[in-house]
Amino acid sequence: MASSTGFSLNFSPLSTSFKHNQVPHHGISNVNLLSLPSLRIRPGPMRLRVSCAYLQAKPETVDKVCSIVRKQLALPEDSSVTGESKFAALGADSLDTVEIVMGLEEEFGISVEEESAQSIVTVQDAADLIEKLVEKKDA
Repeated sequence: MASSTGFSLNFSPLSTSFKHNQVPHHGISNVNLLSLPSLRIRPGPMRLRVSCAYLQAKPETVDKVCSIVRKQLALPEDSSVTGESKFAALGADSLDTVEIVMGLEEEFGISVEEESAQSIVTVQDAADLIEKLVEKKDA
């Protein structure tokens, strides 16, 4: 089962509104202007929790991506590759990353657009994108 994730946003009590370009994007779209004109604000920092849930890939998808990354980068089978692993930290250069994406496309029967491929930084990013593309393909 896929899980959901959110993020928190802190803002100053003097600021009662913000625009979407001030929100950390992290792959999140459709954030609209939030205005809180009638909110009484007491002195000191406030914490605003914004829940922007998005689905994370199934563990088996992440495991399969880890296996493909190990193979493409010729890493030992017992090397630590997890969802949080960054391709660059594993020693991948831009050509390696292209080869990883090509391997993922072949394995999962999908096509990754160049724009989407450039946003992949971690194994989890790749797995999340794969599930999204597979879901879209099957729909």
